[in-house]
Amino acid sequence: MKQELLDFLNTDLQFVKGVGPVLAARFDDVLSGRRVLDFLLHHPSGVRRRDLVDNIMDATTGDVVTVPLLVQTVRPGRSFRGRRSPTQITCVDRAGNRVIIQFFNANFLDYWLQKLPVGAWRIVSGKLERPGRGGNIINHPEFIEPIDAADKIPRSQAIYPAGEGLTQKTFANVRDQIFAALDGNVGLGTSDDQTREFFDAMRAVHFPQTPDDLSPHADAMVKLAYYELLAHQSAIAITRRERADARHRRTVRPKKHDLMDRFYDLLPFELTSAQVTTIQEIHDDMRRDIPMMRLVQGDVGSGKTIIAMAAAVMCAETGAQAVLLAPTDTLAQQHFAKLQPLCEKLGMVCECLTGRDKGAARREKLISLKSGRTKLAVGTHALFSEDVVYRDLGLVIIDEQHRFGVAQRSAMCAKGNHPDLLALSATPIPRTLSMTIYGDMDVSIIHQKPAGRKPIKTTKLPMGRVGALIGRIAAQIDAGAKVFWVTPLVTDSDETDMTAAVARHEMLTQYFPHTGLVHGQMDKKQRDAVMATFADDHSGMSLLVATTVIEVGIDVPRATIIVIENAERFGLAALHQLRGRVGRGSTQSYCVLVHGDNITPDGTKRLDVLCETDDGFVIAEQDLMMRGVGELLGTRQSGWIQYHFVDYREHRDLFKLAARAAADMTTPSSWVHDLMYMFDRSTTIGA
Repeated sequence: MKQELLDFLNTDLQFVKGVGPVLAARFDDVLSGRRVLDFLLHHPSGVRRRDLVDNIMDATTGDVVTVPLLVQTVRPGRSFRGRRSPTQITCVDRAGNRVIIQFFNANFLDYWLQKLPVGAWRIVSGKLERPGRGGNIINHPEFIEPIDAADKIPRSQAIYPAGEGLTQKTFANVRDQIFAALDGNVGLGTSDDQTREFFDAMRAVHFPQTPDDLSPHADAMVKLAYYELLAHQSAIAITRRERADARHRRTVRPKKHDLMDRFYDLLPFELTSAQVTTIQEIHDDMRRDIPMMRLVQGDVGSGKTIIAMAAAVMCAETGAQAVLLAPTDTLAQQHFAKLQPLCEKLGMVCECLTGRDKGAARREKLISLKSGRTKLAVGTHALFSEDVVYRDLGLVIIDEQHRFGVAQRSAMCAKGNHPDLLALSATPIPRTLSMTIYGDMDVSIIHQKPAGRKPIKTTKLPMGRVGALIGRIAAQIDAGAKVFWVTPLVTDSDETDMTAAVARHEMLTQYFPHTGLVHGQMDKKQRDAVMATFADDHSGMSLLVATTVIEVGIDVPRATIIVIENAERFGLAALHQLRGRVGRGSTQSYCVLVHGDNITPDGTKRLDVLCETDDGFVIAEQDLMMRGVGELLGTRQSGWIQYHFVDYREHRDLFKLAARAAADMTTPSSWVHDLMYMFDRSTTIGA
């Protein structure tokens, strides 16, 4: 790929006309990046037709209409007792049907009067509403144009997944400028056939004419999905070859201490046979001259943390150091609290290092790591900061490995000399895909849960029965239970009827005064403090309202009930992860899936699957069979690799094709390297 084109793909979106640093930051939140390339990988999720019609007679409420209207009267909004009525502009279509256009922001009255002058015809496009009192209303039309400028209103409008402060017009403006530049002055015209074919497919996806153009089976979507999988599988093939390369062999560290027998003696429980087998597989890997790359797949609550500890003890037996890398401060602190007492009994120094460590405390920890005194370091990204030096890093353990990019894994492994890598995943991947998704790793599967754990009883409940549910929860809290109450949003939104955590917290506080609240927009220290209070058996907090920030790694053994509101809007894997926050002790636990009145057949089926089984591998297979690319929630929370164009359900054959093509390449071509560059940030697995 020409350097000119690569430079353009790396251009910060703030330099696109009409964007600037504020909107670029908002794009960063939605795209997980702010380059032109990040925008191109964020494709539309739907198509909105805006075909011009003469009148609104055949339209139904909720339809988007594009219709010529004659502006008749204007009634500005008025303030009364602290409330302001909307500005109403009365119009008629060519059949004489009256349409009222409403605006709620008084600051733009002059602008709207200029766009909709009385006595003029204008083409207006927006959602038609017919409230109970009758009439035809369009609130805040998306397009208003003179009759002779009708072509400025797109007949087919690509609808992008957006975020706060980003309109569809903003997305269209950025898209149009990007493709105009690709057509003009960034060197695409002189590129090779494969590069042009790639960007032609990109164009087809970003300028869809019908919903079928965004179907997983559309030619452009299939082509881009294959390219993405080829990039992923090629990275896996390279990693596999490098591991087998004699230049990457290492000297096996001799055993210096006997710690494993003491480790087993200290455990207050008996390991399951699946745990014993996995520990033996890890032991065998660590005794080889090829660095270990093993993934431990286990269901929620299957005991992966103790396997990580066993691996760290094996590493300490050779005198080397191990790190346990967690995606969040909260999870790192929980791992440390669980493992440090065991390390202390074994005579192993265990430290926790996160971004919060400052000053003298941080310097002491860094000195201990550099000297080799610390044998197990638990922490976040801070573990591979530039100033962190290890005496002999022998093992890197990555928890929730899908949350770390390849550059982060490489940075961590670069702190040692060919260290072993052990990745943990709490989201089971169907066996039909695991070998192609994780083809560069050996996989251990933990099927069993620790002895004494009871299956979580899961039930569905319509939203209308929340009042009765509160009464039942009150009785359980009086008996000593702790309860999670999960909502999908932080605050209420005009665009959805889903329950928000803040509003639900205010309501529940009326019944349970010491109810806690955590969500992703809170300061981390504040959030961790609330979580610590909730986990404390002696605190008065027995109910915690939360968003999905509690989905992974939160361990509160006394929590025996979890309520998930709008459960039908989550993916199966996300629901299963959330359910795993309870049932972590020997007491019977319960999960209540509260659903709305307008639940779809697919939503009902998902909840039924959760009610019927708690086997994560069965749920993962059902998840694969059921979901496409259009879920509102659950894709980012699923734990699977987040592809841009690949549909797990519809593109299963492409996985095999891409794997075969990558395996047949002796040396990847420059084009394949280009693909790996473009897709690396989210799909490459190899460290």
